[in-house]
Amino acid sequence: MDRRTGLRPATSGERILGIWLVVVSAIFFSTAGVFSKGVSADAWTIIFWRGIFAVACGLAYLLVIGRLKTELRDFKTPAIALSVIYASGTAAFIPAFKLTSIANVALIWSAVPVFAGALSWLVFGQRVSFGFVLACVAVIGGTFIIVYGSIGESGLMGDLLALWMTLMMVLIMMIYRRFPETPVTLPTVGASILLLPICWYFSDPLSAAPDEIALMALFGITFVIASVTLAQGSKFLSPGEAALLSVSESPWAILLAILFLAQWPSSQTVIGGTIILSAVLWYQVTALRKGA
Repeated sequence: MDRRTGLRPATSGERILGIWLVVVSAIFFSTAGVFSKGVSADAWTIIFWRGIFAVACGLAYLLVIGRLKTELRDFKTPAIALSVIYASGTAAFIPAFKLTSIANVALIWSAVPVFAGALSWLVFGQRVSFGFVLACVAVIGGTFIIVYGSIGESGLMGDLLALWMTLMMVLIMMIYRRFPETPVTLPTVGASILLLPICWYFSDPLSAAPDEIALMALFGITFVIASVTLAQGSKFLSPGEAALLSVSESPWAILLAILFLAQWPSSQTVIGGTIILSAVLWYQVTALRKGA
């Protein structure tokens, strides 16, 4: 246990595992924009059906690996807080895609390393490396290029919701780093359950077309995979590191929008996205070479 930060230092193997888990999480999270915009259902209907299947998938996963009782036993204050934070982030995340472009949501998310690094320094007193600072500068630069090229094209409310979602995800990373024994699956299940009655009140989920329900079911499964891998990986990394690696989601989300929705980004988006991805990959490779 580090006396200064109150955190248990991760071993070399744990840190490398954490890096790859967060990268896998980013890949699965990058599909959210395509799922959200790929169906005509409103945001609350998407959240409802995604939640139904996320609950089923999460509980089935825990039963298969035999950890349901363990997670129920460990479902304490941090897990309850995570459920509420997950729910708040989800309630902002899906509507954001409906109100603004996939590129804008993905690239507002790119600010996550700055928030995570600042908060982990304030809360945990964690030092950040020079390489981390350089990577963050590159990420901010890439984000500026993209935002500059899309001024006036995005909905303000969608952008604000994307920003709120980003802040909620930073809090999630910080809680898992501070309380690594916290369950990783049940909080996502709890968040989905919390949102079901709200979705039922604001929408008519039963009116959704069967083919769209199937897509939303797949969305729920990818959400569980993304959330579990992010939570597990965040246990072995500082919030800033986990956030920086999560930024690799942004270019993939834009690429998927091109392939499946024909949403072509501007030249500024392409340049900025390339800078962001390059910074994240450089930092990842550097960390792996150090083995720390």
